[in-house]
Amino acid sequence: MDSQIEHLIEAVLNRSYPPAALSPDIRARAASVHSFDCSTVRAVVFGGGTGLSTVIGGNSQLATWPENPNVGLKKIFPLLDVVVCTTDDGGSTGKLLQQLPMIGIGDMRKACISMISSRSLETAYGMNPKQSSQAIRLIHRIFSHRFPAGYGGFKALADPLLVAPAEMSKSCPAPLKETLRRLGQFLCPAGQGPAIKPGGHCLGNMLLTAAILMETGGRFDRPAGTAEIRTGLDRIALAIGVRPGCLHPASAAPGDLVFRYASGVEVQGESKSTNARRGFPVEAVYAEYRGNYALSSRIIRAVDNADLIVLAPGSLYTSVMPVLQVPGLADAIRANRRALKILGANFWIEEGETDIIHADKRRGYRISELIEAYHRNVPGGAAGLFDFVLSANLELVPGSIIRNYALEGKRPIYLDRQNVEAMGVHPVESTLFALDQLRQAGVIQHNPEKFALAVRTMLYSWRQNGLPKGRTATRLKTKKAPRRSRVSKPFLCAYREAVDSELASKVVHPRRLRDILRELLWENRDINPSHLACFKGARVIAATMWNRSTEWDNVMGYYDPEDGFLKIHSHLSADPVLLRGNLLIALGESLLGRYIQERRWISADVSAGHWGWRTFEIRLRPPRQRACLLSPAQLHAYLGLARMVQDPGHADVYRITLNNHDGFIAPGLLFGLMYAWYLDNTCAPIMENEMSMLHWHDATLIPHQVTEYRRKKALIDFFRNEIFGYGGP
Repeated sequence: MDSQIEHLIEAVLNRSYPPAALSPDIRARAASVHSFDCSTVRAVVFGGGTGLSTVIGGNSQLATWPENPNVGLKKIFPLLDVVVCTTDDGGSTGKLLQQLPMIGIGDMRKACISMISSRSLETAYGMNPKQSSQAIRLIHRIFSHRFPAGYGGFKALADPLLVAPAEMSKSCPAPLKETLRRLGQFLCPAGQGPAIKPGGHCLGNMLLTAAILMETGGRFDRPAGTAEIRTGLDRIALAIGVRPGCLHPASAAPGDLVFRYASGVEVQGESKSTNARRGFPVEAVYAEYRGNYALSSRIIRAVDNADLIVLAPGSLYTSVMPVLQVPGLADAIRANRRALKILGANFWIEEGETDIIHADKRRGYRISELIEAYHRNVPGGAAGLFDFVLSANLELVPGSIIRNYALEGKRPIYLDRQNVEAMGVHPVESTLFALDQLRQAGVIQHNPEKFALAVRTMLYSWRQNGLPKGRTATRLKTKKAPRRSRVSKPFLCAYREAVDSELASKVVHPRRLRDILRELLWENRDINPSHLACFKGARVIAATMWNRSTEWDNVMGYYDPEDGFLKIHSHLSADPVLLRGNLLIALGESLLGRYIQERRWISADVSAGHWGWRTFEIRLRPPRQRACLLSPAQLHAYLGLARMVQDPGHADVYRITLNNHDGFIAPGLLFGLMYAWYLDNTCAPIMENEMSMLHWHDATLIPHQVTEYRRKKALIDFFRNEIFGYGGP
């Protein structure tokens, strides 16, 4: 711990901090911090997920949250505006997105619960503290309730109080009871809104959705506008004790995240990226908004008037980055030169996001690399977005606890102080976790009270002294906005409808296979609905009926061009991962259709001195007979990348000559494997070995390897641009 401000924060957070370590000035200033009035401070915090809800008012996902709800930034800064990420697409939120053209609502629900105020409830319903405490428990129970996946009734949706114990429900004020029932009934079959089956949903998400849709005048075929979302949120806020107007969706337009990895692979979907283990660092992320994504005037006003701006800790690429990529928001933050700006850093590296860096794939991010990621991905770069980075001081954490977290795949994000300072950002370390929780349970999490007190202390010091001595202008050069070259796709619910329409015409047996295929398409939304036009159906083939040759491969799923079916070996029924992977391989193969008229091996002429060589040759069908998704030019380009050489005298003939001991993947199988690997590398593990060369820089390879390296990079580029429709290099 180096700076005076860090000593001051520790003195404020820990009354037991060794007095000998503190100067008389620090002790006096610590006392002043506790009396520092923040009631008129206008604060804005940006983020999403658990990190945001935790620092603004405690982790509302915990069952114990109602025991101590009046904590965090909302307690110290009553004039708090919260701007929430809306690109979540997993769980209950994802199910809603499949039915409606709407924003991701899950993070909004978490933030909404965390912002509940006992005092607001007491004022709204004339309650005493004991009654408001009971009401908070009830609201938390209702808004956090998740219906089982197979739940088919609407009774508990029509009357949300049924999900809470009767004794708890008795204390519910009549106006709140009426509001909750009106919201739930709106989404029931007899209601005025779209009927949504509760199975697999979070009740709070459904209630928020109902509140917003009530304002659309019955128009459920378009996204709700900014004003409609605002009014719907205020309806909920007034009912459950949240200050109206303090919660803002980052954008009223539905959005989806697109991830670009260093390998060149570019795929969409937040939930998919969370589970990805690509083996390559994230190179860029951008939010693809659909519709009018103009920045809300209320958010602009809140940022313009802010005295304090905080980027909450949370998933780097999926919580904060999408918010800052809403056009105009980063510029609005930079334009406010009066506010103190703080970046809250994560404690832990996240698998699939910050576990690998560009310079060294053997380790994860440090704090300076978090800053660099903002600089790469936010329009205009990181300059002017934050003056300080607030991170956890892990000196007091026993090594045994760090090792326990490592066994779960979690490693700390360490502060590399010199590198951060070289960027013109001031690092501040603090014990932002509860020491008693650390000792008792061995758990390290952001403590909302400590985080809020640390921010309060920084604001106090800022106002007293300005920036620490030696501050220089940021050394990060201005960056251009991330590329947005792909044509925007339709709303996610429209995508769901389009693929369901395509599947409806397919013969799929057994029925379970259709459900798996349907789920697979949702998880891999880079698959264009047109890709589904290339096959007639899918079926599981019994082992006794499996007659596919194993001469070429042992893949147990393929496209049969003779009858147009995707065929899956029955043994895969016991392994869902292999089943899904082979479905993707077969689907990929189907895009080539019936493109081959004839294929053959040509043995070497021993008498001519060609001993040990053989040639694989294919003859293409005429273009009109191929039923191929690829154009003739695309097919020609692909065959070249598959190492097939066109015969100079016969444009429809392609060959490859091999040593008898050389390995070779036939073009059709290679296409299927690449298709599956590109979408999800766990679905085609054989390709991990094939593409392992990409982990090396071409400058470290010998000339022969460089040629192969560039071919594989070009193969990825082909799939990214030609098959999945992403533009750019």
